[in-house]
Amino acid sequence: MRLDEYAVLALSARLLTKDQLLTASACNMSEPEKNSGKVFIVGAGPGAADLITVRGMRALRQADVILYDALVNPEFLSYAPPGCEQLFVGKRCGRHSMKQSEINHLIIQKAREGKTVVRLKGGDPLIFARGGEEALECVAAGLEFEIIPGVSSALGAASHAGIPLTHRGLASSVAFVTAHGAGTGDIPDLSWRKLAPFVDTLVIFMGASWLRETVCALVEAGLPRNTPVAVVSNATREDQITVSGTLASIVDIVEEARVAPPILIIVGAVTRLSDTLNWFETQQKALLDMACLEGS
Repeated sequence: MRLDEYAVLALSARLLTKDQLLTASACNMSEPEKNSGKVFIVGAGPGAADLITVRGMRALRQADVILYDALVNPEFLSYAPPGCEQLFVGKRCGRHSMKQSEINHLIIQKAREGKTVVRLKGGDPLIFARGGEEALECVAAGLEFEIIPGVSSALGAASHAGIPLTHRGLASSVAFVTAHGAGTGDIPDLSWRKLAPFVDTLVIFMGASWLRETVCALVEAGLPRNTPVAVVSNATREDQITVSGTLASIVDIVEEARVAPPILIIVGAVTRLSDTLNWFETQQKALLDMACLEGS
């Protein structure tokens, strides 16, 4: 199968269901409900407190209610005005504080009370973050909403690990995929694996629980076992860790280093540049060494 055929398949797999399209079509011309509040779906960035956008921070400062995820830096909550209701609705590794349907209902309920609602999500709200689903719920409810982009965890991890996702002579294409399927999460979704031989850099979200299965699937799809791989943990935070290897070795390396989620998996030749360009962890190590010297 040709690359263009895979692209069509990938697009088709992500199309809205017929019911979702009908709902959006029926509601997209409706006027916002009178006396209702407004919903801001905000990307909080990859983790560092200074990587949220100015517009995202502005939304936080006017919020009546903040619904925030597990990977959101808690420092952001301190920017909320006095009396702001702060509700944790995060999900981590199969542990859900609230189902997505319940989150959707809560967003609509709070906005219909006339409140300014900020739905604060890690990374970018439209990249494997279900922000589109929440926006559709706002449309169906006739509520005014705004989507504020954030620095994706893919971009945060790559920049802070010194891995250019594209690089002249090494990579002219990049694909974002997720190992977490739309079902229960008991089995990985690796339906994208056949794209791998046609993409120079592959960025895999939510693959911590499925690293071994992901590696095996990539090899079965035709990638050489010596294909370079990097795994970045806690990207952009002070405890960020990057480990590198190949498809043949990365599982053992991650286990030996006890690399903990959240992680991002980057596959491709560009990961070799991390040894030279990993400015952030080099800087963090220098700060730690200086602190140890001052304390001795």
